[in-house]
Amino acid sequence: MADTVLIVDDDEAVQTMLYKVIRSNSLEAETASSGEAAVKMAVQRHYELILLDVNMPGMDGFQVVQQLRSRGIQTPIIIVSGRQEDYDTLYGLDIGADDYVTKPFNPIVLGAKVKALIRRSKGARAGDQSVITAGPFRYNTSTLRFYKGSQEIVLSSKENAMMKLFMDNVNRIFSKDMIYDLIWGEAIIDENAIMVYINRLRQKIEDDPGKPRYIQTVRGLGYRFVV
Repeated sequence: MADTVLIVDDDEAVQTMLYKVIRSNSLEAETASSGEAAVKMAVQRHYELILLDVNMPGMDGFQVVQQLRSRGIQTPIIIVSGRQEDYDTLYGLDIGADDYVTKPFNPIVLGAKVKALIRRSKGARAGDQSVITAGPFRYNTSTLRFYKGSQEIVLSSKENAMMKLFMDNVNRIFSKDMIYDLIWGEAIIDENAIMVYINRLRQKIEDDPGKPRYIQTVRGLGYRFVV
């Protein structure tokens, strides 16, 4: 049975959009239109993840997070909100949310975030080291160490995040905007930054960086990791 995501938003149009995002990623979805309903549903059954709006009448999204965490419910929560102030993001993460996405959102990016967070959550529950493998590469999400064959390759924090993104999504094309949003957490402000980090990764992982085999450029679209 597919994993199920709880969508919590009082705006029917946003609910429908989020529902389509979840279903397009081969996940099941249930919806709630209030914070009170969301808490009741999350207490009664297990969800793999919750997508949660902040501005709702009655119990708002922040209060939902606090209620669930105070009850010991550790379901991953992504806040999807129109409130873009930095202190809202920091507050949401501080009280127990796992990620904070602002509206309007990129459906492809949000789908990738949802699937990645569900995978991480399952790995943590299983108590393993969540080692991701792809071709000759291994990435340990517990120790943040990356290997090609038996050789460890030292990566910077951004290189680390980018390499994990690629290994989580082998053969998937990522545009520069998607990479910037997923790695930097904001809209693209410097296209050259993406190219610099792609080149650095190629220097470290490719047998011939001038003729990349693993990190391929897809003309007019972006980059794809192939093994």
